Amino acid sequence: MAQTDWTYLNDGLDAATVDRGVTSGIATPNGGGSFLFGFNSLAADAGAVGLFTNQVSFAPLAKGGSIRAAVQRGPSGGPIGFSPLLFLGLQGKSVNDSGYLLGLEDDDPHHIVLRKGALVQGLPSTPGAALRRSTDTFAVGTWLHLRLDMVVNDNGDVILQSFASNLTKNPVTAPDWQPIAGMDDLTDDALAINSGTQPFTSGYAGFGFAVSDVTRRAFFDQLEVYRQL
Repeated sequence: MAQTDWTYLNDGLDAATVDRGVTSGIATPNGGGSFLFGFNSLAADAGAVGLFTNQVSFAPLAKGGSIRAAVQRGPSGGPIGFSPLLFLGLQGKSVNDSGYLLGLEDDDPHHIVLRKGALVQGLPSTPGAALRRSTDTFAVGTWLHLRLDMVVNDNGDVILQSFASNLTKNPVTAPDWQPIAGMDDLTDDALAINSGTQPFTSGYAGFGFAVSDVTRRAFFDQLEVYRQL
């Protein structure tokens, strides 16, 4: 997807607080090209920056969809205080809106986690914050190729599926998607039992960076979005 296919969410931290954009100065994942998209916090302000895909029939998605990307918690001024994430079903165009979030937990080492909530809150390591959490942990500077599927059923249930592709074996251009250990499929049921709130059956798709400290960095590559027909 091209840079023009993305629009910044409202209420995000400004560029004087979190620098952002395309760069060739960081090593891309296996099979990546010359450029990636990165974030770098310049101040110790808490908040988030996010971008949603603005293409026709995607802004918002009428039903579910799928988002995939290579994601990295980059080497930073400290190992905590930031979390990069992908989102589906975001309920508005603000970082304060809620959706389904898949990304890299704010911890050291970090887990892959699935959360339902406001993008601005990121992916905290607080017990009970995540709907699903990977068995494996990863070090800062590790590229992870992630995929989140949001499947809306006719009865109003939403099925959330998380996958990863091993970048040591598969380039980002030819992923081999496998379930993530510890992250079984989740049914966000129409009765609001499993997550505690009603499921999101439509919304915006994109990626973001939640941060609370200075010199925190995150990188994204090979972003893809699909919609449920």
